[in-house]
Amino acid sequence: QVQLVESGGGSVQPGGSLRLSCAASGSIGVINAMGWYRQALGKQRELVARISSRGGSTNVADSVKGRFTISRDNAKNTYLDMNSLKPEDTAVYYCKAESVFSRDYWGQGTQVTVSS
Repeated sequence: QVQLVESGGGSVQPGGSLRLSCAASGSIGVINAMGWYRQALGKQRELVARISSRGGSTNVADSVKGRFTISRDNAKNTYLDMNSLKPEDTAVYYCKAESVFSRDYWGQGTQVTVSS
């Protein structure tokens, strides 16, 4: 089992920045890629960014490209740096771990609100 805990969410004005963190524990040896997803009220959950197991490859959604950056410093910690935030970035942000056994693990989510 893998446990994921997100932190760093909050309220920020348009144009501001936040850094989300995802801390993994448990059987972290089975973790392959990591990803950040978000779900706005009334909308489906969508991929924001994904990073490969060793951090050598990243994918970022077009809607956040150039503003958000995903990174990881080891098997335990993954980050999402969010800059130039817009009201449409308001959502609950979730961390997901993809295991080598094709099972996904999700965190509980952290709220990000962008409003003036």
